[in-house]
Amino acid sequence: MPFADAFPPADEAQWRKLVEGVLKGKSFETLVSKTYDGIAIAPLYSPVQEEGPRAIRSAPGPWSIVPRIDNPDPAEANKQALTDLENGATGLQLVFAGSTGDYGFGLPDASEETIAQVLDGVFLETGIDIELDLSATTREAAAHVADIIESRGIDPALTHIVFGLNPIGGVARGKITAEEWPSLAPKFAQHVRSLADRGFRRSLCVADARIVHASGGSEVQELAFALASAVAYLRALETDGIDLDVTRKLISFRLAADADQFCGIAKSRALRRLWARVEDACKLPPAPLHLHAETAWRMMTRNDPHVNLLRTTMAVFSAALGGADSISVLPFTQALGLPDAGARRLARNTQLVLSEESNLDKVSDPAAGSGGYEALTAQFCERAWDLFQQIEKEGGLVKALASGSFQSRVAETRARRQERVGRRLDPLTGASEFPILDEVPVSVLRPLALSTETEDGKSLRKTRLSEPFERLRANADAMVEGGKRPTVFLANLGSLATFTTRAMFAKNFFAAGGIAIVDSDGFDAPADAADAFKASGAKLACICSSDSVYAEKALPTAKALSQAGAKAIYVAGRPGELEAQLRQAGVSDFIYAGCDVLRVLGNAQRRIA
Repeated sequence: MPFADAFPPADEAQWRKLVEGVLKGKSFETLVSKTYDGIAIAPLYSPVQEEGPRAIRSAPGPWSIVPRIDNPDPAEANKQALTDLENGATGLQLVFAGSTGDYGFGLPDASEETIAQVLDGVFLETGIDIELDLSATTREAAAHVADIIESRGIDPALTHIVFGLNPIGGVARGKITAEEWPSLAPKFAQHVRSLADRGFRRSLCVADARIVHASGGSEVQELAFALASAVAYLRALETDGIDLDVTRKLISFRLAADADQFCGIAKSRALRRLWARVEDACKLPPAPLHLHAETAWRMMTRNDPHVNLLRTTMAVFSAALGGADSISVLPFTQALGLPDAGARRLARNTQLVLSEESNLDKVSDPAAGSGGYEALTAQFCERAWDLFQQIEKEGGLVKALASGSFQSRVAETRARRQERVGRRLDPLTGASEFPILDEVPVSVLRPLALSTETEDGKSLRKTRLSEPFERLRANADAMVEGGKRPTVFLANLGSLATFTTRAMFAKNFFAAGGIAIVDSDGFDAPADAADAFKASGAKLACICSSDSVYAEKALPTAKALSQAGAKAIYVAGRPGELEAQLRQAGVSDFIYAGCDVLRVLGNAQRRIA
């Protein structure tokens, strides 16, 4: 007898009743989260009666492990490429300077000599995946790779090159003006045709939506951008006389994969269904598309970078289960500088372990039939198709970029995302949450300065979510004198059990701005707290205890700390009925879950300085 048959049947109504008991009067809606597109994610889904189309890879078997090759020194880049291929990689992503995937570093130029040096000793005839990550100024690399293959006498049919031609990506990033597209489109089509005429018949151009993700966009915006890019390329190639059935095979896709497992899997699955809908509109039977996933730049942090290993692991998991054909992993030190051999090895082994030991490649579309994944996939498809249609009504993606309407949509999402990050509602471990002030530095081959690039509203710019907190940390590091960090004194009131929770919250809160704490054992008399503050050498103070203790001792303690010379006084907890009186007594601000952390910490640093 099956084990489950030994238990009585249960339904959703029974489950809801149990949940209501745990919530203790709170609304059930507190368990429902929402994406940045406003799509609700429920805590429980019913099994689907009819699952949607399967999201399978373009070829059966495991996904391709494609490490980044972005060392500006071609000789060193070649060594890295050979090391990767000798140790489990099944492809290479050649990242050129100025490309979407140039996160501080890239191959210096697109000359045939540079590319030949990087690919020296790489057996292209074995069919390994080569992803070209190009910019507007390095697009000639595609022709040079074709030249190298011909010079080696290799049949193009034996190679698997994703040439990466992506002029619309250049428009989105402000590297090509939208006004250039009408004259550029025929040249783009001719470039693609020339490669096709030389025997390369797949993945010559790419609908690359990574820039939308890196700019803070949503899943729906990323999907709509990819779809609209691909349709623009379809039109350009069809205008040049290439048959639609041939044209669709010349287009591949790129998406970013982040640590959101639920949305990440659904996003990749949705792309395949959306493209199938375009194929159907073109009166073509759906055919598998080629999808490359890259772990997301925007989720990477400079502080506590080892947490990036967890983020990229989850991103690979999501991309693999979502049906990506090939995956590139950003090494965990990418935001700090050019990764060394150790960081590259961990990035490579992340995929090897998930493939060879966790066997994630053994099941095609394992999310199929899951109520939650099927529901979210369907909603992504519906919302992305609606946005795609809006873009089409505006005249297509290039015109939507020219008018700034698409950038405005992304900017609105980015602003909401940054607001939540700044309030730690979207926490970033190691940066905004649980920061380590005495972390051991990691090694990189070449350091990368913290970005000072700002949004101009006209183009999509690559940003990382943790940058505002990293700037605060950098400011605090500049204040370190004699090995001592700027500090805030914790004026803990009452017993250990009374103040511990809020004292720990305050420690974590101020550490996010690079400010250390001077702890205390707890005070009964405000005068004792003031004396200890003077002796600490700190310039700021934070009162920590329970609401009941605050009612009795917060006011006199704040006055005593103010008289003792505190440049700013904080209270750990939400402002309550005593707010006006506490502010009058010298309290500068209140720190609590959901407050504007960046504003409070920025003001704190200015007061210390």
